[in-house]
Order: sequence, then C-alpha cells, then structure tokens
Amino acid sequence: MVHEVRGVVARSTGEPVSVETVLVPDPGPGEVLVTVQACGVCHTDLHYREGGINDDFPFLLGHEVAGVVEAIGDDVTDTAVGDYVVLAWRAPCGTCRACRRGRPWYCFDSANAIQPMTLADGTPLSAALGIGGFVEKTLVAAGQAVKVDPAARPEAAGLIGCGVMAGFGAAVNTGNVGRGDSVAVIGCGGVGNAAIAGASLAGARMVIAVDIDPRKLEWARGVGATHTIDSSTVDPVEAIRELTDGFGADVVIEAVGRPETYRQAFDARDLAGTLVQVGVPDPSMTIELPLIDLFGKGGALKSSWYGDCLPTRDFPILVDLHLSGKFDLDHFVSETIGIDGVEEAFGRMQRGEVLRSVVVL
Repeated sequence: MVHEVRGVVARSTGEPVSVETVLVPDPGPGEVLVTVQACGVCHTDLHYREGGINDDFPFLLGHEVAGVVEAIGDDVTDTAVGDYVVLAWRAPCGTCRACRRGRPWYCFDSANAIQPMTLADGTPLSAALGIGGFVEKTLVAAGQAVKVDPAARPEAAGLIGCGVMAGFGAAVNTGNVGRGDSVAVIGCGGVGNAAIAGASLAGARMVIAVDIDPRKLEWARGVGATHTIDSSTVDPVEAIRELTDGFGADVVIEAVGRPETYRQAFDARDLAGTLVQVGVPDPSMTIELPLIDLFGKGGALKSSWYGDCLPTRDFPILVDLHLSGKFDLDHFVSETIGIDGVEEAFGRMQRGEVLRSVVVL
C-alpha cells in the first residue's frame, strides 16, 4: 500500500519550498512508518534548501520529529505499532569498528530507510538527514525511532531529535562539563540555549552566554545562564576573561559555526581548557591558528557531532528530565505553525525572532 500525504519539498537551490503530494510506501524489512505529530524547523533544513548540504534535489525537508509508529516491517522487533517515538538521524549499527569499540556516536554505517519516498510522478525524494519530517507520514529505519514517554507533548519532544540534543550533548557528552566548571557558550540560538541548559544541569558554577542579540541573551538567562555578554558592544574574549579572574573558561562551546567565533572560543578558554565546536560551518570556511598557540595552551579542541549522543540512551533521559521539571523543553518552542508555514518560519529563524518554530500536523 502507498500512502498519499502532504509534505514540504525543496526543488532547487534557494527557491521557496512548496507543499506537495508525497507518496510513502508501507515499511519493508527493517523499516517503520511513523505518523508525524510535530516537527521543528531547524537551520539544517534551510541549509538543505540553500544547497549547503548537497545537491540531491528534490529534498523532503524536516527532521526534528515526534510521532507514533503506524506500521512496522518484517524483522522489526524493538519497535511496535503504537509506540510514541522521537526520530534520530543517527541509528548506530552496533557492528562497525566504532560501535565495537564502544563509540557508537561515531558509527560508520548508520541506518536509514531503504525504500524512497517520492513525488506523485515517481521522482525519488532525498529525505533530510534520512528522515523527511515535514510530512504527515514518514518512512525511516526502525533504529531511528526511539521510544520515549508519551507524557511529553510532541511539539517539545521532537526537538530532542536534533538541535536540543546537539547542544545538550555538546556540554554534557563532548565537553564533559562537571561540577564547579566555568562554561562559556558563544551563540545562543536553539543549540546554544540547549548547551547552556546542559551545562547548568551538569553543575557548572558559572555559565556565560555570548551573543549579539539581546533577545537571545534573555532566552539564555531563562535556561541557566549566570552571566551574559553582548558581543556587539564588547570584546567577548576579554569579557569572559574578566568574569573568570583573568583565566578564561574551563569549557567554551562554539554554537555559531564561523571562523571568527571559533577563534574567540579558542582564545577565551583557560590554559588546558576545552573548546567544543557544535555550530555547523559552511563547507567553504577555513581557519588559521598560530601553531605555537595550539602547542602552548594545551587542552582539547573537539567537534561535537549530534552532541556525541546515543539516541536510545539520551532521548529518554532528556524527556524524563523534562517531565520532572529539570529541563524545560517547552522553553525552546517559540511558536507552532501549520505545514504551509515553513517558508515564512525560515525567515523568522534567519532574523533571530524564534528559538524554534514547530510544525504541528
């Protein structure tokens, strides 16, 4: 059986998205069909529309999904019809070299659905991050569907699937923020706010939020920032050093993805401190650093890909923290919109007016 649904499609580079008929097949072996309840509008979707990921147009956009499993394919044993799930764009295989070494967040063979979803004329769609979530039903690999507590409303829970997990994990998993640490987060959008919340929850004594937008700095205070720096008016490196008795922060998280902010993060860390880059750069960007500074400061320069998470472990934990009142996922939901409102939501996101717009289906 083929399911005829509505979905948000990007047909060519830089062109406005359109809502079109999408054909979704029943799940085959190792696949599940998910009825989408909510899907966040993430910067990565805009990167796809702009051709910044690859040129495999047309794309079926959307990937921060919460929904319910409607059907399962043969050989699916860990997921059942009716499960309330958040979709992950990484589904560790368990057998590759990274998985066998106990580092599944570096999996070399992450699973996606085998069958393509298509346009009405049969044109195959490239599903954003292997999900394609701006659609009424989507087809994914069974390992991508992570069961969580259904008490969490889908508008909030779905955001764990990308931005919230990336930021939270950058602090807790990659940065290993611990009790008493000083932490600076450069860039206070959705990912940066999640990093601030994660650092605060991990016990950091000082969490410094850095941005050029006063609205974002105010949002950062709402999730645990103890200090804020408007980097449009002061040198953020000097301001961070002043707040940390001249030393710099133990962990600096770069959540912008630009050479200028990476250099700020590098210079703002304490001797032997840790820099974590979680902001996604344009593929054309480069950075030059004095080798003596790399040698002389020591510490660690890390990249955090999806917050170095293990979805089956971390997604339920974040939902449980939310439901216990320790991690407010609702903070990240700036507005809910219909499936026809994605293009306008991209504009609000670019202007910094929202942390997340969430499509409700």
